[in-house]
Amino acid sequence: MSGQFHGYTKISSYFGKRISPTSGASSSHSGIDIPAPPGSKFIAVHDGEITFTQFLGAGGYTITLSFNNFRVTYCHCDPNYIVKVGDTVKQGQVIGYVGPKNVYGVKGNIYFDENGKPTNGATTGPHLHLGIRIDGKYINPLDFF
Repeated sequence: MSGQFHGYTKISSYFGKRISPTSGASSSHSGIDIPAPPGSKFIAVHDGEITFTQFLGAGGYTITLSFNNFRVTYCHCDPNYIVKVGDTVKQGQVIGYVGPKNVYGVKGNIYFDENGKPTNGATTGPHLHLGIRIDGKYINPLDFF
């Protein structure tokens, strides 16, 4: 796999043990976080099929790309999805945008910022969380990039 995040390459939180940055965030981080402004494009890291597009708790608005025994999860996305479940995508194709910190009208959302405004999952600001599972087990995305 190879990937490009359209100019945003800083990682603010690495895979593995960490101090939780906000209430509800795990101290065992299952991916990497790449800070970027809302609306920043992100791409498919591999050819595959979109198998999930919904709000997913701590991950907020989420897209999952599946191929072979891999599941690549993109979290804290813009809620206006440009892909849908069942779409076949090509490596390098834009499949979504980084979402805003705050989102409204999400039934059951338990995540809020310091001002009491609902957030796009467990987040302190706009970023892309990239997680990779092989046969259901999370692995470090940097092992592939």
